[in-house]
Amino acid sequence: MELWDAIRNRRSCRKFSPQPVKEEDLRKIIEAASWAPSPANNQPWEFVILTNQEMKGRLHAACLKSKEEAFQKSGWRWLGKYEIDFLLHVPMIVAVVGDPAKTGVDQFLADTRDGYKYACAAAIQNMLLMAHSLGLAGLWYTLFDQKTVKGLLDVPDDRTVCALVCLGKPEGEPLQTPRKPADEIIRRID
Repeated sequence: MELWDAIRNRRSCRKFSPQPVKEEDLRKIIEAASWAPSPANNQPWEFVILTNQEMKGRLHAACLKSKEEAFQKSGWRWLGKYEIDFLLHVPMIVAVVGDPAKTGVDQFLADTRDGYKYACAAAIQNMLLMAHSLGLAGLWYTLFDQKTVKGLLDVPDDRTVCALVCLGKPEGEPLQTPRKPADEIIRRID
């Protein structure tokens, strides 16, 4: 698959086949993540692989509670209708866990230490592109309470769950969403 095709055709998926993700595909996806750039090459990520149905049920319940809380606070109608049952049916969820201690030089220059989060974001993009190239689909999911999910997944207090990446064979065609033209998002300083 050509890189440009992968970038343009990869889409978020919320409807997955029950077919499990092959171990060799998972290895390629995680290896692709590990090649992402990171501040000072600290590679501040770990990956927690979740396939257990009972645990997915607990995770779904926690995320549903977070969704309802966000809906109540925001009043956003779309959020009230947003279905997250795919968390129950997706074959695999990969929690991307970041280590703030491996953030890089930004720890000395800024009020926040976000470099590790950006590195984890780059790793997630690599994961999604590799999954797409293997005929799989993915979803970058962040609608959850940090403390609750860390407790469920036994993530240490000094780490951050940056995202839950859902992976599996797509069932049907993911929704094709448009993108803004480059001319609308470029600002030049010459």
